[in-house]
Amino acid sequence: MRIGVNLGLFALLALGLNIVVGYAGLLDLGYVAFYGFGAYAYVMLSSDKFGLHLPTVVTIPIVIAMTCVLGLALGLSSRRLLGDYLAIVTLFFGQMFVELLLSADALDLPWSKEPVDLTGGANGLSGADPFSLFGFTFTSNTHYYYLLLAMIALLTLAIYRINASRIGRAWRAIGEDPLAAEAMTIPVKHLKILAFVVGAGIAGMSGTVFAAVQLGAYPTNFDLPLLILLYAAVILGGSGSLHGALVGAAVMSVLPELLRAPEWGEVLFFVVLALGLVFTLRGWKLILAVGAAVVAIGFLVNGALFGLGVADLPASEWTQGPISEALGRWLFVPQDRMLWGNIAFLLLVAGAAVLTLLERRWRLILLPFMAWLAIFVWEVRLVMDASITRQLIIASLLIILMIARPQGIFGKPRVEVL
Repeated sequence: MRIGVNLGLFALLALGLNIVVGYAGLLDLGYVAFYGFGAYAYVMLSSDKFGLHLPTVVTIPIVIAMTCVLGLALGLSSRRLLGDYLAIVTLFFGQMFVELLLSADALDLPWSKEPVDLTGGANGLSGADPFSLFGFTFTSNTHYYYLLLAMIALLTLAIYRINASRIGRAWRAIGEDPLAAEAMTIPVKHLKILAFVVGAGIAGMSGTVFAAVQLGAYPTNFDLPLLILLYAAVILGGSGSLHGALVGAAVMSVLPELLRAPEWGEVLFFVVLALGLVFTLRGWKLILAVGAAVVAIGFLVNGALFGLGVADLPASEWTQGPISEALGRWLFVPQDRMLWGNIAFLLLVAGAAVLTLLERRWRLILLPFMAWLAIFVWEVRLVMDASITRQLIIASLLIILMIARPQGIFGKPRVEVL
């Protein structure tokens, strides 16, 4: 249920970001700040912080309205900016918001003799009231999970209707070519500001649910890593695609959770490796030949390392999942896993770079060595650091997808006629 709640929040945020980036084509790198603003505003209005325990049906509309005003302010101040310039301004807006959360715990105000703690600093704000709608109080992740499902369904329907309206068509036109859209009498600046406002409102609404789920708001929840994952979800699913945003959110929120467990990460690694070989070779004869070569290389390396007197680990000490148990007699794992794993990882990265520069014949010759090296690096080194491994696998998946399908899973290819 906890993973389901995270998925629901991620899906809401991805839908809102898809409006700003996917439809209107605005590179808003301060989007997470609206999410954090909604969370902090909810805690301030529904906790002991200022003694305002407002009902949920009152707090949520107020927070959404306040976040929309913040989005309007950002949209107005950056309405003339495009591309990289807009990205820089919004990125610093997001970072300024985090710095404000950290430093606004001792404000000197004219009407107060003592410093006022507004945001709790690095400790954040706690003690938020849970949601209470129509006499029902949300007391578990299961309750919030079904609430988020309903919110996602309603928001998806609303965005679908907006996308088919004149505003939605105008947003897509601006995203394709703002100059051509303005030449066709589309009010570009007004619609850009509207996209900022709508996206901010959705993020603020998501922030209220987030604060209610964890009964507080903390600055570390709204930093740059979340923004990177959100953009990765939108790009992975296909920028401008409604169902692509949902699929991308599901992949980017569930995949890191699967990789927390070594046995699940192991299965995922070998599935990705097998799919990579299938899509690269595209022929059963070549696939079988490369697979047989990988097996042969593994036994040859075992014999060579044993001959050199390299000490190995017993299979019982390094196997963690069903696949590694099957590889116990085939893969040689040295006792100094850190040293050998680091060397193999550097060789793998260098080999992958060289492989892209070679002709197909040489790539086919070297591919079995690279596949064995990838398995060796995984079992010897990467499983030892789950947090780093998760980032590497996610980054690798995104790189492979962007090479094979730059428009994302459900995105439409963009064709420019020169």
